[in-house]
Amino acid sequence: MTTGPLAEGDLVLLIDNKKRRYLITLETDGEFHSHAGVLPHAEVIGIDEGSEVTSTKGQRFRPFRPSLEEFILAMPRGAQVIYPKDIATMLMQGDIGPGMRVFESGLGSGALSMGLLRAGAEITGYEIRDDFAARAQKNVSRFLGEETLERYDVQIRSAYDTVEGGPYDRFMLDLPEPWQVIPHATEALVPGGLLVAYTPSITQAQRVRETLDRHGFTHGSTLEVLHRNWHIEGQAVRPDHRMVAHTAFLTRARRG
Repeated sequence: MTTGPLAEGDLVLLIDNKKRRYLITLETDGEFHSHAGVLPHAEVIGIDEGSEVTSTKGQRFRPFRPSLEEFILAMPRGAQVIYPKDIATMLMQGDIGPGMRVFESGLGSGALSMGLLRAGAEITGYEIRDDFAARAQKNVSRFLGEETLERYDVQIRSAYDTVEGGPYDRFMLDLPEPWQVIPHATEALVPGGLLVAYTPSITQAQRVRETLDRHGFTHGSTLEVLHRNWHIEGQAVRPDHRMVAHTAFLTRARRG
């Protein structure tokens, strides 16, 4: 974890007084342009996180190194990302830890991959789209550092056809038809290994559970995560008007 004054090359989240967020990478001669004027990166380099800086039009910003959650919500994406609330739960469902060999498919923009890699896993990832694979690797490199790519083996291929390189400790699936991968998991997943599947619809989750049962997986469970913030300001205390409700069903089972 990087600490100390902000430096050239740091990934920084600029937050204005209306809590709008802007993701930048600091460069000595760089400038951040917005409707609120220009902020030279030189004004940010060398100061502590949270120090106030001002644009040419008087807009105040506070710069911070983003958390993983903040980066995922602000990062460039080529596909809809898995929300942090679901990533956190999937990491716990999969009991992900350092050194675990994880098979992941599909990668999308790399949000789940970053959670897995941050937890110390070694990933073999299948993705059928070159642009998604490139975006995932770029996002991983940008947030976790280029050296992390040594634990991130991305291959352009379909998990529906075959899964090679096992045995794996865990399977993490974000695919339209994850049940097509389950037969491969019976061969490529270690006995007792965990499989976690992310599916937007309950009919997908139902088919995943049926297929898991047919292939000898045990202790299956399916859940969804609802995320509701609260507004707390003085005596005004209430749930926020908006919440991140249903995004997907998360199914977990063990290879018998």
